Amino acid sequence: MRRWCVPNVQWSQLVLCATVLFLLGGLHIYRGPNGGPLQALDEVADDEDTSGSARTTQDDRAYRRLRFPKTSRRLPQAIIIGVRKGGTRALLEMLFLHKSVQKANGEVHFFDRDDNYERGLDWYRRRMPYSFPNQITIEKSPSYFVTPEVPERIKAMNSSIKLLLILRDPVIRAISDYTQLHSNPLANRSSRSFEQLVVKPDGTVNTNYRPVSVSTYHNHVYRWLDVFPREQLFVVNGDRLITNPVSELNRIETFLGLEHRIGADNFYFNRTKGFYCLRYGPVDKCLKETKGRKHPDVRPSVVAKLREHFSQHNQKLYDVLGQDFGWPEK
Repeated sequence: MRRWCVPNVQWSQLVLCATVLFLLGGLHIYRGPNGGPLQALDEVADDEDTSGSARTTQDDRAYRRLRFPKTSRRLPQAIIIGVRKGGTRALLEMLFLHKSVQKANGEVHFFDRDDNYERGLDWYRRRMPYSFPNQITIEKSPSYFVTPEVPERIKAMNSSIKLLLILRDPVIRAISDYTQLHSNPLANRSSRSFEQLVVKPDGTVNTNYRPVSVSTYHNHVYRWLDVFPREQLFVVNGDRLITNPVSELNRIETFLGLEHRIGADNFYFNRTKGFYCLRYGPVDKCLKETKGRKHPDVRPSVVAKLREHFSQHNQKLYDVLGQDFGWPEK
């Protein structure tokens, strides 16, 4: 049998070259369970639809990847369903530290966008990475959590799928949501401050303001628990993931049926950014600059009003989940 090879080039040189390309963001390296050599170049399938609402630039070109033999695209066995500005990207990247996890690039938005959902499961599967049979494929789209049609659609695909929901202090999340919306140059930004948007002229909290309604978690959780049993929904403590990622990730590994592989040596604290960054062996990686944006200053009286508003909603969440996050009430 002929061996695939490059004349006069040592494997160590190829590995070095691949590492450099990875750091430059030009190559996504797929990991085999035994760390075997890469074998073939996977091109976009002839029938692969990269038109319409799917992005046809960076995300679609990313399908041209080096891959191992005996791999295939599989529908996800786990989905991060939200919440927006709760730490979904950090969670996905942290789980990708595990050799038995493969992740979809970008946010697929299959179940929450009718135009994508109408393309069918074959289209969805082609958005997934190649993986080995003993690996778990995970995708994340934070808007799944708040879109009414999504739970039933996911159940129709796989009634035993494992769901990950990451939640953080609802007041901080709402401020972070406003910060992202306000920093988006393409959005129709309001000139009003967070305080003006979140508190109505009569002094009550504006529950129709989207950052507030999304942070009212129990309203959305009910919908999911009407469709899936509680044991299929793992709720990640987003505040703890920031301060003590390893302990929270070990709990997630257990939920996903994975061997405990992610440890303290996979992280280092970046004092400039103020949060933990990831370490893939010799390669260090921090989330992009848009993560960890500086929040606007909010008057303590407004923060107190929001905490009082959310306290009753948080208690309803604790009751339905059987999980107390201990978020501040004042």
